[in-house]
Amino acid sequence: MNDAQIIELYWQRSEQAISASDNQYGRFCRRIAMNILNNAEDSEECVNDTWHRAWDNMPPQKPNILSAFFGRITRNLSLSRFRLNHAQKRYDGMTLLLSELEDCIPSKGSIEQETEERYLAEVISDWLASIPRDDRILFVRRYWFGDMLKDLAKECGTNQNQMAQRVYRLRNALKSKLEQEGISL
Repeated sequence: MNDAQIIELYWQRSEQAISASDNQYGRFCRRIAMNILNNAEDSEECVNDTWHRAWDNMPPQKPNILSAFFGRITRNLSLSRFRLNHAQKRYDGMTLLLSELEDCIPSKGSIEQETEERYLAEVISDWLASIPRDDRILFVRRYWFGDMLKDLAKECGTNQNQMAQRVYRLRNALKSKLEQEGISL
């Protein structure tokens, strides 16, 4: 079933939309949730909540790219669950991942208005578009999907240390671009 057909099922309020979504994008969404939460039960709950949230949002929304729509919902739900689960605890996985980007993304306190947030997003998007495709995919997989360095290294046929250096160079390049654009870090 293609995306347009799945969206149409949501617009028709057919419960078949949920099973079609899970068949087409369930594995993708579970991977996102597992990368963030590292817990099968919480991940499964976030994926189920993704279908519920999609049901609530379609209509009126009609997403252009269904995988991005579901991925964003799953990621946001997973990050919320992560914060809830770890409000009083220390978790190395996502905390480490987010701390890696601290040096190149300004804190919430320095971005107070929506226009500044949009400008930041535009600069990051432009930077991503300017780097080689392989680096762009690597950066998005690491910092959007939360893929582990060892998995990325294995897929790229390199070792974890070399992958860590490559990701480090990408973060530094992003940091330089943001500084060049006058975005305070």
